Amino acid sequence: MEISAHLRCLFSASLEQRDGSYVFEVPKHEIELGGLQDGETYRVAVQAAPTTSAPDDAGTDLESADTSADPEPTQTRESPPVDAGEQRAVEIESIGDQGDGITRVERGFVVIVPDTEQGERVTVEITDVRQNVAFAEVVERLSYYD
Repeated sequence: MEISAHLRCLFSASLEQRDGSYVFEVPKHEIELGGLQDGETYRVAVQAAPTTSAPDDAGTDLESADTSADPEPTQTRESPPVDAGEQRAVEIESIGDQGDGITRVERGFVVIVPDTEQGERVTVEITDVRQNVAFAEVVERLSYYD
């Protein structure tokens, strides 16, 4: 799956029926963080939420998955599962529109890694963490036999 470099936010939500339409709510903090503006028009992609027992697109089991939206929009959102300075071994799942590698960690959290190729295994250091995406740099390129 390709993720646009213009990604503004990423969150899970439940689809609900209201007055003959189907809707999902954008969490209030997405507006407060400045990623989205009230009254603007955005392109929205919908993807089925993975379960903990089903393999993800890369064929590996997910450790955990957030398969439902917060029951109340005022609840505190989980913090990102990575911290700046943290190192992780990852596999690049896809390449974004700008040519950067994309991988996912816990709860499907997206990490953007420049100068990588799809399928490449690398150790990365997280350089910047935002509420819905993190950025990392390659520390080491790993062999598939390690």
